[in-house]
Amino acid sequence: MSPKPIALDAYEAMAEAYAAKVDTKPHNAYYERPATLSLLPKVASKRILDVGCGPGVYAEWLAEHGAEVVALDASPKMVRLARERLGSKARVLQADFGQPLGFFPDGSFDLVLSALALDYVEDWTQVFCEFYRLLRCPGHLIFSAGHPFADFMLNPEGNYFDVELVHWVWKGFGAPVTVPAYRRPLGAFINPLLQAGFLIERILEPLPTEHFRQQDPQEYEKLCRQPGFLCVRAAKR
Repeated sequence: MSPKPIALDAYEAMAEAYAAKVDTKPHNAYYERPATLSLLPKVASKRILDVGCGPGVYAEWLAEHGAEVVALDASPKMVRLARERLGSKARVLQADFGQPLGFFPDGSFDLVLSALALDYVEDWTQVFCEFYRLLRCPGHLIFSAGHPFADFMLNPEGNYFDVELVHWVWKGFGAPVTVPAYRRPLGAFINPLLQAGFLIERILEPLPTEHFRQQDPQEYEKLCRQPGFLCVRAAKR
């Protein structure tokens, strides 16, 4: 039996609150999402896999811009919420992408997108090799994750150079929820991509938008001086 995804219980606990706030919560809507979307090529007529789809925000955007979307998440509640949001716009599956996705044939997708989901997987080498297998050639992988510098500054115990399990307490989605995740150094971002065969096209350290400033001026000033997330576009050629 495969191990349970480390953040499954946390996301099950906050699924409804997360879905209710994710469209307007500044760190998501006005910081990470604009940056990640800016890395996308034209998606019309492309077949796209949304990995760790949550309540379906990205899948909806992709479908509305002409893509054929398959979305997956390990959380049953998130899958239900995504299906309710998306209706017939996309196919939504329950699956743990930390395990091989053998039910998809090689070369099934033009693009794989994963927004703020990879932090819950320890072994990125296996995951990136699986994404590479799933992509057509040419194809793209676009993902966002916690910035190594920010993650270490927020929790400076342990060793920056190791991939380590840490626990964050999230207070932005209703009652506080402890969310386990893996923190990793910059090299552990880049080297698994190269080992899988990807060509790195762009690395983006986002800045908060004007909408973010209007919602949370203090956090806006902080994120204008120090990073929070890291976004990457890599290609299979």
